[in-house]
Amino acid sequence: MNTSSQANPPLIIIGNGMVGHHLVEQLIERGATEHYRITVFGEERHRAYDRVHLSEYFAGRDAQSLALCDADFYAEHGIELRLAEEVTAIDRDASEVITDRGRYPYARLVLATGSFPFVPPIPGHERDHCLVYRTLDDLDAIRAAAADATTGVVVGGGLLGLEAANALRGLDLDTAVVEFAPRLMPMQVDTEGGELLREKIEALGVQVLTDRATQRIEDGQASFHRMVFQDDKVLETDLIVFSAGIRPRDQLARDCALDIGERGGVVIDDRCLTSDPAILAVGEVALWQNSIFGLVAPGYQMAKAAADTLLGGELTFDGADMSTKLKLLGVDVGAIGDAHGNRNPGARTFRYLDELKQEYRKLVVSGDGRKLLGAMLVGNNDAYDTLMQVYANGLELPEDPAALIVPSSEGAPTLGADALPDEATICSCHNVTKAAICESLDAGAMDLGAVKAETKASTGCGGCAALLKNVVDHELEARGVEVDQSICEHFAHTRQALYDIVRVEGIRTFGELIDKHGVSETPGLGASSAPTLGCDICKPAVASILASCFNEPITDAAHIPLQDTNDTFMANMQKNGTYSVVPRVPGGEITPDKLMVLGQVAQKYALYTKVTGGQRIDLFGARLEDLPDIWGELIAAGFETGHAYGKSLRTVKSCVGSTWCRFGVQDSVGMAIRLEHRYKGLRSPHKLKFAVSGCTRECAEAQSKDIGVIATEHGWNLYVCGNGGMRPRHAELFATDLDDAQLITIIDRLLMFYVRTADRLQRTSVWRENLEGGLDYLKAVVLEDSLGINEELEAQMQTVIDNYECEWAGAINDPEKLKRFRSFVNDARPDPDIIVTEERGQLRPA
Repeated sequence: MNTSSQANPPLIIIGNGMVGHHLVEQLIERGATEHYRITVFGEERHRAYDRVHLSEYFAGRDAQSLALCDADFYAEHGIELRLAEEVTAIDRDASEVITDRGRYPYARLVLATGSFPFVPPIPGHERDHCLVYRTLDDLDAIRAAAADATTGVVVGGGLLGLEAANALRGLDLDTAVVEFAPRLMPMQVDTEGGELLREKIEALGVQVLTDRATQRIEDGQASFHRMVFQDDKVLETDLIVFSAGIRPRDQLARDCALDIGERGGVVIDDRCLTSDPAILAVGEVALWQNSIFGLVAPGYQMAKAAADTLLGGELTFDGADMSTKLKLLGVDVGAIGDAHGNRNPGARTFRYLDELKQEYRKLVVSGDGRKLLGAMLVGNNDAYDTLMQVYANGLELPEDPAALIVPSSEGAPTLGADALPDEATICSCHNVTKAAICESLDAGAMDLGAVKAETKASTGCGGCAALLKNVVDHELEARGVEVDQSICEHFAHTRQALYDIVRVEGIRTFGELIDKHGVSETPGLGASSAPTLGCDICKPAVASILASCFNEPITDAAHIPLQDTNDTFMANMQKNGTYSVVPRVPGGEITPDKLMVLGQVAQKYALYTKVTGGQRIDLFGARLEDLPDIWGELIAAGFETGHAYGKSLRTVKSCVGSTWCRFGVQDSVGMAIRLEHRYKGLRSPHKLKFAVSGCTRECAEAQSKDIGVIATEHGWNLYVCGNGGMRPRHAELFATDLDDAQLITIIDRLLMFYVRTADRLQRTSVWRENLEGGLDYLKAVVLEDSLGINEELEAQMQTVIDNYECEWAGAINDPEKLKRFRSFVNDARPDPDIIVTEERGQLRPA
């Protein structure tokens, strides 16, 4: 709490964005509230929020969850936060800022006004439903406009433009991107990278129009707008979002005659001082050595320097690296240093392009091949962290620099934590070095959480999380501290160790496991007692282990207290408290009769219906008390649970294969159905997805699945350990030209070895990455039986298969289990707080 008197000089900060807020944090950390009376003005109604993850606003996050601090953070530290109050002028002669509510004196002033979206002066740009993508209010306007739209266009194919396109796509609009340059993201990628990026984004259903200059926007015929381009070609759309770059918000500085750059921006020196020594500027409004820095990390570094300046320190801002690691519409893009190779005369380049996997990598190295000057990655950012550390720390390249970007190459440097110098930057957002992390450990931090709290590493964009953990673990071990790999505080064992204990000792309940092997303050719990101990980490993990080993019904009395909400009610809980029901549709094949039943059930219970990416039909909006009746009708029609709620096999996607397709060489549908029925009861550390393609045209996208099967003229090729989601990974070729029996045997072994050895909630791709020896080791275990366990793995899989039963059927046939399906324990009435509204002919949460 601020204890300073009113005699302290007033410090005003204009702007409450990410950089302005970080400045406040730096001032608090340095005790500035004892020296200044601090007032912060923010023109938005929301307190500072995370713009880096702004697109998640359309995925269910709100202003509260995006906020960078608690609501009372500023008041707790004696700082006045004035939201929804725009500063309209600065009176330098009177040392006052002016708003529509009054005049406020300052002794020191900081401009943290950021930037605004640039809207090209295209005739018609001011029309209704022509919007920008910058603030939460902008996103609210886009959402409102999208409610009456079916199509949307983003003008601008840079970083923010592709983020905006992802937002429109998330609002179920047919989306296009229009870019003036000849390629997407021209600042980050070259021609080859841009072409690959275009292919990947178009494959997601987003139309890409490059080299297009919009001449005017006018009334459309079939849509609200018609965009007319330089070649008189047209594109009609209902909604236009401009995201063609940013401009510094320097109008306040212009009006009070501060020095401004030729192309905008408030000129600052190394201490963030403007031409008026009483006024500082930080973030995207500031121009340092003719450069505007449009990333959050340089803004944070400016904020640190500005805070030091305000308190009489000597810390300076010396520029910032603009390297970036991004995921745009699920596509990895990375750019490091001089990625284009145009800033270093005599530089040499290495390029790697895999058109099948759609990956592009480029190295820019010094003329003598010893130093990395820049790098470019499209489609796979796995090498980014290693390349970034090589670049940032000036490490010498291997004799063959191409080893850094060619898959499975020999000679690439192994960059463990011990190879990084002390000055290596681990977290660029907060400029945290390896030395700073070591200092926090030496000062008493004993785990990752304590290091993050002390240094703020990995609390910005989060991209350094994996590297930070590796450094912390390595440094703790170097100090003689045993790094605790326990699953949680209740078990001094890893998930793999718990699995082995359960298998070897034949333990079948959580109670028995924690009684014999847990860290318990209540000894003698006993196998027959209810599992009252444990936490949300170990209980679901043990539930999964028990199901993987014995496949007893998860809804049995001994197991139900271990399950999370989705497994407890065998359906996925949605945002309004209702549930979604997903029956299994093996291989995506379904009869007309079953399709009609799904429609009838959806009509009867007023369910929202959606075809999923895994070739199933999802029924949303089921009330808890209706679930047993819905399941009963589906089971009567021949359906069973699709396990969409569990960490288990979800789907086996297929094309039509040789049954219908003129290119198909094998019956992909038949194999998909066979695989789905075989593994449908398998519980695993994480969800599993399969696909079977009937030829190398790969219509089922098998190479992005945990298990991918592609037909050849001689049998099947097996790909393993891929996945989509937040961190997509291509599957790797594991075995070729397998017959049906060989294929299934190998999948049996591989899946059970994964179940045995993976960590909790670890995808197959991450598991494979962490295996010492990698893919070759996995091949040796599964294909060559190097550990002598294949017979046991096959037997374990057969046990799971033999003990399968439909969990829905088990619940509706047990009166005790049915008692759980009511909204209130003492009342059979439905939940009155579930409110829905109609949209596009179906009901959705209000």
